[in-house]
Amino acid sequence: MTAPDAVRVLVADDHLVVRVGLRALLGLHDGIALVGEAGDGAEAVTLARELRPDVVLMDLVMPVEDGVRATARIRAELPGTNVLVLTTYDTDADIFRALAAGAVGYLLKDVGGADLAAAIRAAARGESVLTPSVAARVVGRMRAPAEEALSARELDVLGLAAEGAANREIARALHISEATVKTHLLRVYAKLGVNDRTAAVTAALAKGILRLGG
Repeated sequence: MTAPDAVRVLVADDHLVVRVGLRALLGLHDGIALVGEAGDGAEAVTLARELRPDVVLMDLVMPVEDGVRATARIRAELPGTNVLVLTTYDTDADIFRALAAGAVGYLLKDVGGADLAAAIRAAARGESVLTPSVAARVVGRMRAPAEEALSARELDVLGLAAEGAANREIARALHISEATVKTHLLRVYAKLGVNDRTAAVTAALAKGILRLGG
């Protein structure tokens, strides 16, 4: 039986052995209750809606839907649920895409059990929890010049891209050339610090620049 004040955790990882290990590890710590397990990002979103966990422990690379996209959807739909990334990937692109999507923390899978439990409790309180190497990169990014705001036309292009429109369709809708669409998208990527349109849409949703459904 789950204690009423326990932190309710949903684990999302496509590897069964990882989920089994986390299940056993979390069971050793009082005040933390594992309420569900998902094997891909889409399932994580569905279970988060149903279970309303305090924290989703989210892997990044998963089938069907990756952890970044799932994080953005959960944060947009369930503001009371915080997402803590637990992954083996530590590139700048992975880190900043996850944080831009709304993850409250970012840990690597070599984290110790006690530290993971402490991080989950902190994430439930809405506190930022970062592996030291990740924290150093975030500080470095914060010291960089502030990102430039998107122009009205760039927002138009990104909004249509978010709806799934191809470059040709965007060009037709906005009465501009495909080359101009590509130029606008490249500028959007540079301003948001991403490398592709999926990451740009995810970052824009997380920042409130775009909103689901318009």
